[in-house]
Amino acid sequence: MSVAAPQTINTGTWTIDKVHSHVGFAVKHMVVSTFRGTFEDYDGALSVADDGTPRLEGRVSVDSIKVKDENLAAHLGSPDFFDTANHSEITFRSTGVDVGEDGRLEVEGELSIKGHTHPVTGRGSITGPHEDIAGNDKVGVELEAVIDRREYGLEWNAPLPKGGFALDNDVKLEISLELVREGAR
Repeated sequence: MSVAAPQTINTGTWTIDKVHSHVGFAVKHMVVSTFRGTFEDYDGALSVADDGTPRLEGRVSVDSIKVKDENLAAHLGSPDFFDTANHSEITFRSTGVDVGEDGRLEVEGELSIKGHTHPVTGRGSITGPHEDIAGNDKVGVELEAVIDRREYGLEWNAPLPKGGFALDNDVKLEISLELVREGAR
């Protein structure tokens, strides 16, 4: 895969504006609908080296998971799912970033969940940079990736009475980041 950076994104580090960003997931539930959750505590950065090579890294605090039922949140923190007592973070580190002329973005990297690390590819777009109303340079990154949760030790499931399972194995990761350049005004 070629590695390229948009000519207009300055070298340096772009950090996440957490007020205007989102890190979440979606999974088919009970065969008929899509269930979504988010993580509230996350951090990361887009770094662009002097040679123009971009790198995207991030981490999520697993116990910051937000769902609409506190009992479900507790179950997601248990060993059946994330096992937050023994595995407190999800991490991602890019190994390749491909930016198309049209803002198309493909990020390859290593995703680590619950002690399991596997390659993953996120696809989406990059927008900017643009100057915000306070004079800060900002970039927008939208990415989605689909992973098989079982590869990461998230194997809990329950059969349904008439066939199928409570949860699909494919989970869509949904990342929407507004990043601000460090050292900007």
